Amino acid sequence: MHFDDALSYLLSLGHETLTIKLGLDNTERLLAALGNPQDDFPAIQIAGTNGKGSTAVMLESICRAAGVRTGLFTSPHLVSITERIRLDGEQVSEEDFAHFTAEVKKAAEELIEAGDLDTRPTFFEHITAIALLAFRAAKVELAILETGLGGRLDSTTVAGAQVVAITPISMDHQEYLGHSLAEIAAEKAAIIKPGVIAIVAPQPTEALEVIVRRCERVGVQPRLIDPDTVQIDETSADGRVRISLETVHDSYKQVWLGLRGRHQIENATTAIALAEALRDQGFSISHQAIVEGLAHATHPGRLEIWEGPPRILFDGAHNPAAARALRDYLEEFVKVPITMVFGGMRDKALGEMASILFTRAHRLVLTEFDNPRAATLDLLSSALPQGLEQMEVGYASSAAAALNMAKKMTSTNGLICVTGSLYLIGAIMEVAGKDLLESMSAKP
Repeated sequence: MHFDDALSYLLSLGHETLTIKLGLDNTERLLAALGNPQDDFPAIQIAGTNGKGSTAVMLESICRAAGVRTGLFTSPHLVSITERIRLDGEQVSEEDFAHFTAEVKKAAEELIEAGDLDTRPTFFEHITAIALLAFRAAKVELAILETGLGGRLDSTTVAGAQVVAITPISMDHQEYLGHSLAEIAAEKAAIIKPGVIAIVAPQPTEALEVIVRRCERVGVQPRLIDPDTVQIDETSADGRVRISLETVHDSYKQVWLGLRGRHQIENATTAIALAEALRDQGFSISHQAIVEGLAHATHPGRLEIWEGPPRILFDGAHNPAAARALRDYLEEFVKVPITMVFGGMRDKALGEMASILFTRAHRLVLTEFDNPRAATLDLLSSALPQGLEQMEVGYASSAAAALNMAKKMTSTNGLICVTGSLYLIGAIMEVAGKDLLESMSAKP
C-alpha cells in the first residue's frame, strides 16, 4: 500500500468530525488482532478541553531532552496526517504510515469477515491503532497520547496509561459529552482508574468536584496543580513567558516557555508534574531536561507566527475558553492593526466566540473551509455581534480566497490573525506555504 492509497482508504471511512463513535469495544478487538501493541510500552494519557495538546508537546520535548525515546500521538493534523504520529520528535514517514495502515486495514477486514466486528472501525479508531503499531515498531520507551474526545470511551483509553492528566475543562462537544460542566468532567475524569498517578490542572469548581469524587471512588490521591505557586518573572515582546515555581519535588527558577501566551503557564506546570510523576515510574528525567524541554517545545497552529510582510498569527481558538486566551494575548502583545480571518464549526458557540474576539480586530474576513461540519457564511454572518457596523467585513468561500482577501486588506506592518477551527488553520497554512515557496522561487 502506498501513502496515497492509505490516505484514500482512511478518508473513505468518513470524515472524523462526523463519524465519531464513542466506545472501546472495536478498538480493543482491533488491537487484540494486531497483537496488542499498547502492551509493549508504558503510556501517558492526557484529557481535557483546552491545553491537552500543548501539555503533550511540552512533555514530549522534556522527555526527548532527557534522552527518553518517545512516541507522541495528537489530533487533529493541520496539513499532513503524518503530523499525528511522532517518533522521537520526527513525523512518521509516509512509507511507514502506509505500511501500518495496511496492517490495520487487513486486521479490520478479517475481524469483519469472522463476524467479530459488525462494521469497520472509525477513522479515529484506525489512526489510534496505526499510532500504537508505529510506537511498537520504533521500540519507544514511552507513549504520550492526547485524548481525541472525552476520555471514558475514547480509543486512546485502551492503552491503559499508568499516568494520566486532566487539563482545564470547559464547555465543548456537548452533543457527545453532556450538557453541563459536571457531565463533561465525568467523561474526562473516567481515565482515572485504580493504581494510576493522576495529575489535575486548575479547574472550575464544578469540574474539580467531579474529578475529586472520581479519584476517591477508585482510590487515587490526585496531584492537584496549585497556580499560586507560580511567579511570572518576565514576558518577551512576542508573548513568551518566563516563570519560577516550586513543586513538592523541585524548585524551578527563571524558566522560559517556548509556547506563547500566559495560558501556557497552566499547561507547563501540568507538564512538569507529569515529568516528575515519570521519575516515580523509574524514568531518568533531570531538572535540566525539564527546563530545556519547556524552552524548546513547539506546537504548530497555537499562537504560531509566520513572518511577513504582513506577519500571520495562527491560533486554533476553537471554543470560548480558547478564544478568551487568544483575545488576552492580542490585547497584551499585539500593537499593530489586526485583520482577523475566522471560520468555525457550525456546532460551536460561534456567537460567544465572535463576541470575545471580533472587537479586537480592525478588519474581519469570515470564511468557509472544506469540512462537512464547517459553518456557512450565512451562519457566520448571523453570529456577528452588535456594534461592528463600522468594521470592514469580507466574506470568502474558501481558505485560499480568505488569505488573498486578508492580504489585500492588511498593510505590510499589520498582522493577519487566522483563528477558529484548527481545520481552517491547516487549510490556510497549506495555501500560505505554497505562496511562500512560489515567492522564494521567483527571486533571482
